[in-house]
Amino acid sequence: MGIFNPRVIEISNREEVKKEIGLIGSDEGGQKLMASKGVFRLVKIEGVTTVQANLIKQEMLSKGGEAAVARGVANFGVDKSDILLMGTLRQYHQLIAKLRLQPFKLSTMAEELCQVLTNYEGHQIKELDCSPYRLTFGEKTLVMGILNVTPDSFSDGGLFTDLDLAVEHAKRMIDEGADIIDVGAESTRPNHEPVPQEEELRRLIPAVERLAKEINVPISVDTYKAEVARQAVAKGAHIINDQWGCKADPDMARIMAELDVPVILMHNQKGTEYRSLMGEILHSLQECIGLAEGAGVKPEKIIIDPGIGLGKTYEQSLEVMKNLAQFKSLGKPILLGTSRKSLIGKTLNLPANERVEGTLATTTLGIIHGVDIVRVHDVKENVRAARMTDAMVRC
Repeated sequence: MGIFNPRVIEISNREEVKKEIGLIGSDEGGQKLMASKGVFRLVKIEGVTTVQANLIKQEMLSKGGEAAVARGVANFGVDKSDILLMGTLRQYHQLIAKLRLQPFKLSTMAEELCQVLTNYEGHQIKELDCSPYRLTFGEKTLVMGILNVTPDSFSDGGLFTDLDLAVEHAKRMIDEGADIIDVGAESTRPNHEPVPQEEELRRLIPAVERLAKEINVPISVDTYKAEVARQAVAKGAHIINDQWGCKADPDMARIMAELDVPVILMHNQKGTEYRSLMGEILHSLQECIGLAEGAGVKPEKIIIDPGIGLGKTYEQSLEVMKNLAQFKSLGKPILLGTSRKSLIGKTLNLPANERVEGTLATTTLGIIHGVDIVRVHDVKENVRAARMTDAMVRC
């Protein structure tokens, strides 16, 4: 490269910039002063009016940043436009300060922009109350072991319908390093038949009750039915994992709030039509969060799940995987569930029982992009992959 050895340095957040500046020999004051100038962000805002777009672009340019808008914005030839902002954190902070003083709802936009940038900087180490257990986010990736007490799940249907075998399998996963056991009694495979509530309870409740007595990690219940969630928590479950994010059962958000337990809200939808894939998924999850918090669920008890393979085609699931880091914008811990899914099967042309390596690849990518929990069938292998990735990413 030459005498001076120039190289490009990848930077994810302000703390990494401060570290690099410190290595140069700058004092602590210099580190604080320059850190926000070393982090570059692209932020997309959708559906702004032409007036808003012109004002934002003008202000961002005046701060030394850039803003891409649709052709026709400058001469008011269009009514609305998406806008792509490009700048350093320092430039964004200056922009936000100016927008807070502007009309046309730009003060509201300034607060939302500020929140997103704060969220994206990364999660602090924090604890999740799963009384009597506590889970810690930020120190390591948590591994959730899947326990299906169903006869028809796509990967392991029928293997653990016997209660003794189910409990034995849960204990094995814990020995292999599982931090949480997620129990499901209704398959979510493509084209599955919905299970009546009475049948789901018949399968689920004995398993939860037995596990609560015999294992020493939090139990999550995979259900979108409020009454099932209520009875499962009464029998010893600690977390509610709703694949429809409070949108399938109108009572779910209220029950979650009353039970005061951590909740996982997954993105899902009927069909796979999107105008803006990532924008719509993030907006839908914001709606799920709004439903839960509006009913009284504590913000610090909410976890989100992008819902890989649910309401998404193969190609769309790949795109979501590529853009997992965007979910940090919502400011909630992120769970990733890709284990043995068709995303892997179609890529590698392999049956469900031969998708371990493909799952490990998604686990690793997820951790790199900021995922906090991985939900998996093959616990031992994924724990090893997670610990290795953590050592590189969280150092």
